Amino acid sequence: MKVNELAKRGGVTAETVRHYAREQLLAPQRHPDNGYQLFSDTDLERLRFIQRARKLGFSVAEIRDILTHADQGDSPCPLVRDLLTSRLPQIRARIAELEALAERMEHALASWQHMPDGTPDGHSVCRLIESFPDSPSTKETP
Repeated sequence: MKVNELAKRGGVTAETVRHYAREQLLAPQRHPDNGYQLFSDTDLERLRFIQRARKLGFSVAEIRDILTHADQGDSPCPLVRDLLTSRLPQIRARIAELEALAERMEHALASWQHMPDGTPDGHSVCRLIESFPDSPSTKETP
């Protein structure tokens, strides 16, 4: 099947298929007469695997490593477990950072609700942001 057919059957764009082929996650054959990339049902299965792995947060490089292990006949499952085990605490920390950011934004919006808009005057750029208190960790010292 050609790029567009694989993309349609896999529920992705043709550019996504081409990207995965460039990244060597898919290995199409070349049509001998016109050079078109030709994909097999195995490529469709791989594409679906790649999509599942991406939904779990694996990078293209990590997916390449996983597929390389599998292609060599080695189980990639220990690698997969290790990657997710190390990544999960990072994701939880990022979620906490984003929740703190959302709280700061909500606080700012609430405190700005009745503040008038200002015009930059050479001393002030935006009173809304300037009125927002510095946190102790970001406060500059002279």
